Amino acid sequence: MKLLIKGGEVVAVDRLTVEKADVLVVDGLIAAIGKNLPVEGAEVIAANGQLVCPGLIDIHVHLREPCFEAKETIATGTAAAARGGFTAVACMPNTNSVNDNVSVVNFILAQAATAGLARVYPIGAITKSSKGKEITEMADLKAAGAVAVSDDGLPVTSAGVMRRAMQYAGMLDLPVIPHCEDHSLVANGVMHEGYYSTVLGLEGIPAAAEEVMIARDIILAETTGCKLHIAHISTAGAVELVRRAKERGLDVTCEVTPHHFTLTDQAVVGYHTATKVNPPLRSESDVAAIKQGLADGTINVIATDHAPHTLEEKAVAYQDAPFGLVGLETAVGLVFTELVATGVLTVVQAITKLSTNPAKVLGVPGGRLAVGEIADITIIDPLLETKVDPKKFASKGKNTPFSGRMLQGLPTITIVGGKVVYGES
Repeated sequence: MKLLIKGGEVVAVDRLTVEKADVLVVDGLIAAIGKNLPVEGAEVIAANGQLVCPGLIDIHVHLREPCFEAKETIATGTAAAARGGFTAVACMPNTNSVNDNVSVVNFILAQAATAGLARVYPIGAITKSSKGKEITEMADLKAAGAVAVSDDGLPVTSAGVMRRAMQYAGMLDLPVIPHCEDHSLVANGVMHEGYYSTVLGLEGIPAAAEEVMIARDIILAETTGCKLHIAHISTAGAVELVRRAKERGLDVTCEVTPHHFTLTDQAVVGYHTATKVNPPLRSESDVAAIKQGLADGTINVIATDHAPHTLEEKAVAYQDAPFGLVGLETAVGLVFTELVATGVLTVVQAITKLSTNPAKVLGVPGGRLAVGEIADITIIDPLLETKVDPKKFASKGKNTPFSGRMLQGLPTITIVGGKVVYGES
C-alpha cells in the first residue's frame, strides 16, 4: 500500500522548520520525504498550502468505557479524536471498573483495535480503585500495555502513599500523572475563587488548592527520581512551580488544556454548566501566565482533558453538574486561533506540544516525520475556518462552551498507520 502526500508544508519538529515537500508512505511507514517524489502506483493526497504534521497525540482523555457508555465509548471517543486530528490518545483510568488491573487494560486495547481509528494508550491507576490507599501492581499494568499511572480526578491525599507509588513507578520508568488538588481547600467549590464566584454566589476553589499539591509532588519526585507529569495546570503559581523545578534539573513536565489558555472565570457568568471544569477556569492573570509558560517552554504539552457527559447530567443547576467538557474536536482550532494566530507559539512549537512532547512523555511511538517512522500524520489547513457546532461532533458528549465560536486552523485529514481514518484522500 502506497500513499503520497503531495505538495504540503511539512512540519519538521527536529529541524524547527516548515518546508514544502512530499511524503511517501509505504505499508504503514514513512518511506521518503522530498520534493517531486514519483506518484506511480500511489494513492495521492493533494496537500497544497496545508501543514503536514506528525500525528497529534492527546495525553489526557476520558473515553468512559467500561461502564459509562452513555457518556462515550472507545469507538465514539476515537472517532472524535480522528475528527480532531489526533492519531493517538491516552485514556485516564477513572472508569468502572477502575483501570487498576490487567483485565481492564486488555479490554480497552481490544475495544480500540475493534474501532480501528486512533491508537489508544491506557493509563493505569496509581492506587487500587483510585482510593488513595494501596498502590496497584504497576509492573503488571505496564506489561499489559499501560503507559503511565494516574488517579485522575482524585488526588492521592497521603504523601506516604504517593512516595511509595513514585518509587515503584520510577523503577518501572512509568510516568506518574497526578491530579493535583487538596480537597481540604476545595471543600464544596465549583469554580475559581475570586471576584466572579462572589458575584455569582458560587463556592470557590482557591488557586492554592492546586499549588500546594503540585509543590508536594515535585518534592516527592525529587526525592524518588521518578518521572512526574503534572496534569492540567491552571494557575500562575503552578506554572512558576514547574518552572523552578525545571531550573533545578528535575524530570518534571506538565500540560495545559485549550480551555485554560482560552477562557477565564468570567465565562461562568450565565451559569452555563459546560464551563464547570476541574481545575476551574481561572483569572486573566492566570491565563496570561499560562500563555507565557507555553511560550517559554515551561509547559511541555497541550492536552484536552476531554470529559464527555450526557445532556441530562449537565442540564442541572451549576453546583450540581459534573465537572468536565469535551475537547477533542475543538483543540486544534483553539490552538491555532488563540496561540498561533496571535504569535504566542509558532507552528512548530504548537505541533511539538501537540505531538512530539506527548510522545516523549509517554514513551510511545510517533511525534516526528522521518523515514522509517510510523505513518501517523495529521494534515491541517491553517486558513480553514468553521463555526463550532456540537451537533456535528463524533463524540457523544456535546458539553462545550465553544458552541458557535469561529475557529481557524483545522485538521482536514488524519492518517493512522498509513490509513486515512478521517477526511478524504
